[in-house]
This record gives sequence, structure tokens and C-alpha cells, in this order.
Amino acid sequence: MTPFALASEVLELPDSLEAVEAHFRERGWTDGLPIVPPTEPRVLAMLGGIALPPDHVVGKIPPLWAEATVEKVAVNAVMAGATPVMMPVLVAALEAMLEPGFNLYGVQATTHPVAPLVIVHGPAARRLGMHAGPGVFGPGHRANATLGRAVRLCLWNLGGARPGQGDMATQGSPAKYTYAIAEREDASPWGPLHASLGFAPDDSAVTVFGGEGPHNVNDHVSQRAANLLTVIAGTAATLGSNVGWYFAQSQLLVVLGPEHAATIAADGFTRADVQRYLHEHARLPIGRRRLGGMWGIHDWPRWMQSADEHAPLPIVPGPDDIYVLVAGGSGKHSSVVPNCCFSRAATRRVDRWPA
Repeated sequence: MTPFALASEVLELPDSLEAVEAHFRERGWTDGLPIVPPTEPRVLAMLGGIALPPDHVVGKIPPLWAEATVEKVAVNAVMAGATPVMMPVLVAALEAMLEPGFNLYGVQATTHPVAPLVIVHGPAARRLGMHAGPGVFGPGHRANATLGRAVRLCLWNLGGARPGQGDMATQGSPAKYTYAIAEREDASPWGPLHASLGFAPDDSAVTVFGGEGPHNVNDHVSQRAANLLTVIAGTAATLGSNVGWYFAQSQLLVVLGPEHAATIAADGFTRADVQRYLHEHARLPIGRRRLGGMWGIHDWPRWMQSADEHAPLPIVPGPDDIYVLVAGGSGKHSSVVPNCCFSRAATRRVDRWPA
């Protein structure tokens, strides 16, 4: 006897993976990759991973605004190849995306190639087996890949974000398949990111960041923090990036490789010092901004409109709009992830584990 009955539609299909996949593909329920058939036993097992009833409503996912119950989330998690232990993180990530500041409608429907990056912090990352080391952005790490894909299938099937329909991205991004990482807390000189956001270091938490794919920062020669951070700032401040155009909502994520983080920390820089330095140096002069991008499309703060053409204008409103974490393996590389500039990152505590 099962602890609860499923409310989802039950399909009678031939006992063949090919037949199941063909049916799901014809109905538009897949992201182009093979899926795990969401059979009743698999969905029930997935529901056993979270201390919430199947009919609990997580929210309505734009732009289709379909209701996301825990059961529907579980169905998509099964299809993605996720495991039951991921359910509390998956639900918390979706709840974070539904916070008004994240603007999931804009993230889903824009022509920009934005994808929600899911960052798992604290004990939850270890519990799920999330990867934070070499090749952190993929491929090859099941927990990262399937958690990110479960998010995508929920956005696809419940939110209706399909290319050319709900998702109007001009060119899209491979990050729209799966985009999930953990931070390398053991290599961070400054502790985990979520601790700097007001959570306890031993809390389980998840951050969602509406960003582009990672932009590589290659610096094999800098021996001082200022030199290295100047290179990172230069990578972040580019004319073609959305960051800086919707100024009030622009944010930047900086994912430092462990070697770069060690170089910066060796000069005594704290995380706050890194944020301040990048805010002061990741800038574009107003004359350069006027060359193109989205200049003139949006209302700019009056002080920016009247500034001298040589005045270096910041790409984000303040230091706190720059998120800094450590992830990756050996090598003198880091990444910057600009946001889509109309979405604000959100962090939620992860709980509701089954007893």
C-alpha cells in the first residue's frame, strides 16, 4: 500500500523505452535529450525524498503559469534522471526562482540567453554528491547534471519555456540544458558564499542566479591581487554584455578558481575587498557605452546621463551586487557570469528532508 495516490495522468504505453520516448517527444515534453520514463514506482520513490505532500503547491511557473505541485516536480525530476535526495534542493531552487526579484517571467521569455544557475551550499551539496572541483561547470557529474536538468524540465513543461514559444532566446545557450554547481568550500579563503548572505556556515542553502554561460578569465602571470582582479574586471566590463544596461538590477557572479583565490587572499584581500575592487574597476566610460549596446533604450539615472564621456561608470550598482565564490580545480582560470540585468539572485535555506 502506497502512502498516497498520484494525481497525474496515467498513460498506457508499450513496454519499450523507444515507444515512451517517442510519445513524450511528440507531446513536446522533452528537452531533446533521452528521458527516464516517469513510472508510478519511480515517481513515488522520488516523492519519498521530501517531507511535503504531493499536492503541495510550489507555485505557478511562468510564462505558461501552470501550477507546480510537488508531484509534478517529482515527475520532471524522474525524467531528468535525478534521485530522491535531490527533491528538497530542487523545490527550494524553484521557490527561490519564484521570488518576485528573480523575475522568472523575464528570465523565461527574454531574447537574452539567460539560464538560472543553481548553486548548492553547505551540507546539502555533500548530501547530494554535488561536484565543486575540476570541470565544475561540466560535463561528467551526475548530481550537477541531473539537478540542473530537473530544473530545466520543470521550466520547460510547467512553465512552457520552449524555443520560439515561451522561450524567445535569439540563440539560446547550452546552459539551458543543465546549469548547477556546488562551491569549493574547502578551497575558499573566505568561507562559503551563503555565510556572507546571512546564513549560518553549516546551513544547507541554494542560490539561483539568472546568468549567461560562464566567461573564462585566463591569467597565468599575475602574482598580486590587484593585477589579477584588474584582469577579472576587464573580462566583466564589456560593451556587448547586458550587465550595466538595466543598471538598477545588474549583478555579477565571479567564480574564482582555487589558485586565483589563493593569490588574491595572499595579499590580505577579504571577500568584501574583492567586491569593492571589482566594483571600482569593472567600469566602462560613458562615451564607449554610447557606441551601441542598448544606449538610449532605457532610462538612465540622471547622474549617468550628464556624466563626462570619459567618466568610468560601474556595471553594477554597488559592491554587494558582485557575488564571489570559489569552485574548480587546478589551473589559473576563473569565470565571470554576468546576469541578464533584469533578475536579482535569490537564496533559500534547504530543509524539508524526510525523517
